[in-house]
Formats: sequence, structure tokens, C-alpha cells
Amino acid sequence: MTINIIDVAYTRLKTPDFAVAADFATRILGLELFDRASDRLTFRSDYRMSTLSYEIGDPFETIVGFELENGEHLQNAANTLQALGYEVRSGTHEEREQRHVSDFITFRDPSGGRVEFAVSPQIGGKSAQLTRDAGITGFSHVGLFSRDPVGDEHFWTQLCNARVSDRVGGLPLMRFSQLHHSIALVPANRCGIQHINHQVQSIDDVLRSYSLLRQHKIPIVFGPGRHPTSGARFVYFEGPDGMVFEYSVGVQEVDEETYRERQFAFEPKSLCMWGALPAMKELSS
Repeated sequence: MTINIIDVAYTRLKTPDFAVAADFATRILGLELFDRASDRLTFRSDYRMSTLSYEIGDPFETIVGFELENGEHLQNAANTLQALGYEVRSGTHEEREQRHVSDFITFRDPSGGRVEFAVSPQIGGKSAQLTRDAGITGFSHVGLFSRDPVGDEHFWTQLCNARVSDRVGGLPLMRFSQLHHSIALVPANRCGIQHINHQVQSIDDVLRSYSLLRQHKIPIVFGPGRHPTSGARFVYFEGPDGMVFEYSVGVQEVDEETYRERQFAFEPKSLCMWGALPAMKELSS
């Protein structure tokens, strides 16, 4: 039975330094600090109550959560995964409260990355109150490291409902909806989240943030530039513990009736049509 994912819902990161993470997420990213506990920081970027959180711990342990339609779909997903040999655990009441969802399951993808399927992410009465004029319209997609590109792609496209929009060499960009991609699967010798994307309203927002990032000496690892695959104008930058974040605007929407997967060569111009070169080793080799 196919696991039908609606959208990417949240990311959960770990850090040894709460103060640095909180400062970056608010002063640099511009997110709203929604909930602060002794062991957890929760942030909002759009209408959802939680799209990014930090906990104390090892930064290499990351979690990405995806939304399913309802509890029946969640149970079917758990049954499907268990039948295929995946170790699946249901979330506790406390964990559901932390994630602001009604229920979820957790497991590891073929590369070993932690993934959660959740239902009913809570919605706020109003959108996030951004802490600076970043122009963010919401959390949009993730890049995931993959130790097992064949196994991971099979998981997302055969067990789940992802479709490949484009490939850059062996790197697939996969979608769950008409939006060009929700997952970029990056071949690497590790697993977990490779980058976290927030969409913004305009190219002015991208460039305004680029200027702010440079003023605060935040490492720029790619851009400003434009992806020839999705058409997005972007800038990538490094946050606490080496996590990469991205602002972008203008991601292409796909016509499901006519669109066909495209193959791009793995070369700089396939990553940026403006000539920017990535400083991320998995994209620069």
C-alpha cells in the first residue's frame, strides 16, 4: 500500500548550545520563538505551530517530519513499514505535545536517517510573527543526505508517493504536490538533513537577507543564484553546528498532466544558471 504524504511538516535539530541556536533562529533566520523549555526550543515560520525545533544533543541526530492525511493513513503506513522490516515506534503523549501534532510514528529511512510521519499539525490563529523583515512565507523543503541513493529513492517513490521532477547527475529532486520539490536527495557518506529551505516573497527578500548575512559574517555556502531545475532564486548559508539553511523564491509548479522528469548533467551550470559555485562538498565534487 502506497504511503501518501501531503507535505513536509517540520524539522527537529539538536545542538550543544541553546543560546547560539536561539539567537540564530530569531536574529538571523527571523523565525518566531513559540515555545521555550529547559530542553527544547520551538520556532514558527508560517501558519503551523511548529516547523523547526532545537533540543540539547548531538547535531548529527536530525529528524524530518512529513504530514499524512489522517490516523487511518498513519496506521496503514506503520503496518506497511513493519511488514517490510522497518522498526516503527509510535510517539508518546509528551512527544506529540512537543511536535504540536495529534499523532505520529518514527522510524529510520534506508540510509539510517530519522523520519517521522505525523497527522494534524496544529495551526495557529494567525501566521508566525517574524522577528525581522525576512519576507518568509513558510518552511518549504529539505535536502536529505543519502548513504543509499538507490534504496532511499525507492523508499520515497515506490513505498511513498514522491515523484522525481528532475535529476542533477545522481541527485533526484522529488515532489509530493505540484511544487517542484519537497526533497532533494544528496548522495553522501552520512544520513540526516542536508539543508532546510524557507520560501520568501521576492528576490528583494533573498538579496536583503544576503546583505544581512554578510554583515553578520554568516558563511554563505551557495549563491545568490538561480536553479535551472526549479527556477528558484536562492541563497544558502551555514547556521549553528554546520546546518545549511536556504532562502528561495519562485519555485516552479509542475503540471502533472504534461511534466516529464528531466536529467541534468552534474556540473556547475546545472546547479546555478547565474554562475554561482557551491561551497558544500557534496555539490562541489
